[in-house]
Amino acid sequence: MRHNAFRAAALVVGLSILLIILGWVCGGITGVKLGLVVVTAVNGLIYLFGDTMTLRAMHARPVSEIEQPELYRIVRELATDARQPMPRLYLSPTRAPNAFTTGWSRRRAALCCTTGLLSLLDERELRGVIAHELTHLRRGDTVVGTVAAMLALSITSLTALSLLLPLADSEDEDGQGLLEGLLFLAVGPVAAAVVRAAVGRVREFEADEAAARLTGDPTGLANALHRIEVTARTHPLPAHRGLLTSGHLMIAHPFAGQRAGRLFAVHPPTPERIHRLQALARRWNHD
Repeated sequence: MRHNAFRAAALVVGLSILLIILGWVCGGITGVKLGLVVVTAVNGLIYLFGDTMTLRAMHARPVSEIEQPELYRIVRELATDARQPMPRLYLSPTRAPNAFTTGWSRRRAALCCTTGLLSLLDERELRGVIAHELTHLRRGDTVVGTVAAMLALSITSLTALSLLLPLADSEDEDGQGLLEGLLFLAVGPVAAAVVRAAVGRVREFEADEAAARLTGDPTGLANALHRIEVTARTHPLPAHRGLLTSGHLMIAHPFAGQRAGRLFAVHPPTPERIHRLQALARRWNHD
């Protein structure tokens, strides 16, 4: 957990220094001052809204135990087994099957499931997904993931400059859309590089194995990943800016078949994750 906190801090400091240097190169002392303003604003947004940004983008709302008694029971049982605080539970009204966790600490954490996920999985499969997300909380993966999401969102927000730059007629929506697309081609890879630098594929393999050990059922998570993968092809999340930069927080890549989504794809291939879980199950059965 300390390692992830250090990575998050290093990411923020590194990009802050880069912005200040860029300001110096472009505008001297004035550029440095502007860079400091931008750095302060971005860091403030990360601290104030980082842990809720993805929840807002997913239109998630908190749910009570009265509304979702089975979900509460599963999360409470697994959190107790893992000896960690129970996170706040949220529900996102989308058919795309997925789940994610966010928060600066285990005591301030939130776990969100989509309605598509709850309607798709049985209890055994859902336990595997919940255990996977609780593992990310216990390891502190959500801290560096949240920082990466906010930094990437700040970078891709530069496409809003298309509203300030005239292109032909000011009411030409096609021209404005073209300019915004061109700006995204420039800043999108930079934002994706930030996410890739912060979030490695190995963490998903480790969270899968830890979740399997928590539930004692690698096959349940493997089956859940397969069903999520298949259903996400017909019900992907929309690849807009607020979600693109948060896709790495999800248990599975949520932008199947979308070109912009592939740029931010950091999850390992689902078949490989399933293969590892099945191999783990065979090893346990043999032992």
